[in-house]
Amino acid sequence: MSDVILRTTNLGKQYKKRWAARDINLEVHRGDVFGFLGPNGAGKTTTVRMLTSLISPTQGTAQVNGYKIGQEDIDIRRSVGLLTETPGMYDNLSAWRNLEIYATLYEVEDSKGQVEKYLRFLDLWDRRDDPAGSFSKGMKQKLAIARALLHEPRTVFLDEPTLGLDPRGQKELLELIQQIARERGTGVVLCSHMLSEIESICDDVVILNLGQIVAKGTVAEVIGRVQHNVVLRGALRVQVPTSYVAKAKQELKAVSNVKKIMPIGEMEGWLRLELVEPVNGHVANAYQANNTILSALIRAKIPILSFEVEGGKLHDVFLHLTEEAIK
Repeated sequence: MSDVILRTTNLGKQYKKRWAARDINLEVHRGDVFGFLGPNGAGKTTTVRMLTSLISPTQGTAQVNGYKIGQEDIDIRRSVGLLTETPGMYDNLSAWRNLEIYATLYEVEDSKGQVEKYLRFLDLWDRRDDPAGSFSKGMKQKLAIARALLHEPRTVFLDEPTLGLDPRGQKELLELIQQIARERGTGVVLCSHMLSEIESICDDVVILNLGQIVAKGTVAEVIGRVQHNVVLRGALRVQVPTSYVAKAKQELKAVSNVKKIMPIGEMEGWLRLELVEPVNGHVANAYQANNTILSALIRAKIPILSFEVEGGKLHDVFLHLTEEAIK
């Protein structure tokens, strides 16, 4: 049996004269975490709604868990799980009762056993009798994920699952998502604006812009395909201890290759350096400039905690590929 559990061919949705998604071609494999990226309005939600058989496509074909969209829609809905960005719960009902209702709707065999299984799996068993409205944001997200998994779907779609969680909660939830994929063989489609999440846990990634795929492959492949162009823009990031920031700025101002020095938001000790345009746009000159900067910091005995050429992160690639939509 093929391990491909989701495949689309030229899938698209048109509203009047506007294409919300067009020519979507992708594959998701059993046990993989698949990253779905794009700015607002890129077509992510429309594509997920087609793949979960909530809306019909205008063009193309798709198979989800072996079922054809437009022909076996009820089977598709029974075989997928869905966590929306703002999952609704019955706040006045207990965690147990919330899951019990959905287990009944999905006609889950041994519903009590399944409810107990996922309450325990998601560390909610001790709070099973408490109303969902009393739960923290992280606990509500776990309960919503339990609801999406109750009927043992072969593919689960998670839309912004870590939204509103603190760093510890984000880490725990991402580890849980990997566990669901690896140990249970579930295909996970993860829609997120948190690019660091996608980079850290996804096997493959697709970037959408203006309704079409602009990059796809493994994270490393996607970064590699456009890294050269981003590097040529002449920017890098360096992190030093906060007590050395002023000294680092002073030393870097004296480096001829550096055009502009800026702190990076709330990231302590991080500086973004814009470089003088490489001669003839040659990437080797850009790398030589980076070595000059490193040497200047080392000579000044400034500790270097991190050093990144822009283009080496999924964040840089995302901005590069979606800048038309951002404008």
